[in-house]
Amino acid sequence: MTSISATDVWLPFAADEVEGLPEGLDYRLWDGGEEYPADPARCAFYVVPYMKGSEIAVRPLKAMGSVQVVQTLSAGIDHVEPGLGLLPAGVRLCNARSVHEASTAELAIALVLASLRGFPGFVEGQAKEEWRSGFYPALADKTVLVVGYGSIGAAIEDRLEPFECARVVRVARSARATARGPVHAIDELPALLPEADVVILSTPLNPSTQGLVGPAFLAAMRDGALLVNVARGGVVDTGALLSELESGRLRAALDVTDPEPLPAGHPLWHAPHTLITPHVGGSTSAFLPRAKRLLARQLTSFAAGEPVDNVVLTTG
Repeated sequence: MTSISATDVWLPFAADEVEGLPEGLDYRLWDGGEEYPADPARCAFYVVPYMKGSEIAVRPLKAMGSVQVVQTLSAGIDHVEPGLGLLPAGVRLCNARSVHEASTAELAIALVLASLRGFPGFVEGQAKEEWRSGFYPALADKTVLVVGYGSIGAAIEDRLEPFECARVVRVARSARATARGPVHAIDELPALLPEADVVILSTPLNPSTQGLVGPAFLAAMRDGALLVNVARGGVVDTGALLSELESGRLRAALDVTDPEPLPAGHPLWHAPHTLITPHVGGSTSAFLPRAKRLLARQLTSFAAGEPVDNVVLTTG
């Protein structure tokens, strides 16, 4: 059990919109605006504004001397990490595990199917009133490699199951066994990549995954393979990917890019066999209900002095 001295909770939406919040805490609405809703020094539980960028996420941290929990509404924490050194020791950083699995996994499958079945060309053909019939690849009988087998990676496999894939290969930081089969360690990738028709990235961005998909990774992929990124743009070396795409050897479907947002005139916009969506993996109607349920659970535990879930790290 831990005691609570400061009682302010900063939320990015109104407290009366969240069912099940405990009493005894003072809820303040802040979604990244210029003015703070109260003195940051009294904040005990900070919910980071969603999709507002790192600058806004970390701005109040240096003044939050009483904060005990920093809760993101994203699966990744890379946008908060630059400010962790501003916090006192013992602050728990929690991610949004259970919030984005459904939406991100849906998009991963949508990107795979749209790319394999030629949807970008069909949309272009519709605009030009052209009937582009033909013979296109199916997801059935393909080998799919999921790099980053956490809760989102597992949710992607859930949704792959009905598609009659030949094989789903799982990769995470370290090897382990699951009910579905083995999870391979990330250092096994050189042997696994040549076997995959589709490679789906769902790994967090951290020092070990920054630029993971570089020249060697891409060179190990088989000719004609599809790379799908629903992780973070920085996991992929954009220059190396562009070289492979422009040569026509690989295909890509990307929900995230580096840089992001992708600026006008960037060659990735027009790279052949490339489908780009604007980082919308978690931005669906499924987000708010799950985010609110997570916050109600977390704050109920916090108010009772009980451990919170999804702790990624504790500041030292």
